[in-house]
Amino acid sequence: MELYIGIGIAIVVVGLVAFIATRPADFRIQRSAQMNAPADTIFSIINDLHQWGRWSPYDKRDPGMKKNYDGPATGPGASYAWSGNNKVGEGRLTIVESKPGQLVSMKLEFTRPFKCTNQVNFTLTPAENGTLVSWIMDGRNNFMAKAFSMIINMDKMVGGDFETGLANLKAVVEGK
Repeated sequence: MELYIGIGIAIVVVGLVAFIATRPADFRIQRSAQMNAPADTIFSIINDLHQWGRWSPYDKRDPGMKKNYDGPATGPGASYAWSGNNKVGEGRLTIVESKPGQLVSMKLEFTRPFKCTNQVNFTLTPAENGTLVSWIMDGRNNFMAKAFSMIINMDKMVGGDFETGLANLKAVVEGK
């Protein structure tokens, strides 16, 4: 009898591992918001990492986190390293490309609570009465991240943070 239970458990474990392995590796999380402000105004705030504390939901989760800025004040090469509580972890954000009024592209590297590297883009598109701002994160899930995503809906969790951040940014650029 114990042999059959052992075989049954092994089959379940192998099946679960196989299922997790077939989950998509690539992911994209994207949220957008209409802002009644010119693209250049919004761009100048996103492109300056020193201003992120005004609107980033992550800065607000740990007001005492340690921050270090490197490189130029704005644009490509500007970077921001942080180390904070368990809600924000530790990592580095580096601007890799800037197109005034159109795009800020960044490399996001986490070292804690887990190691990963993702691509973050802010796109600015002209819209009636202002600008449509999209916050997009693309990356790849390793095996553990695939397993974690079966339990936690990362699109909802991180997407909710993006929605909060975009609402905060909207308030800043619209002067509210």
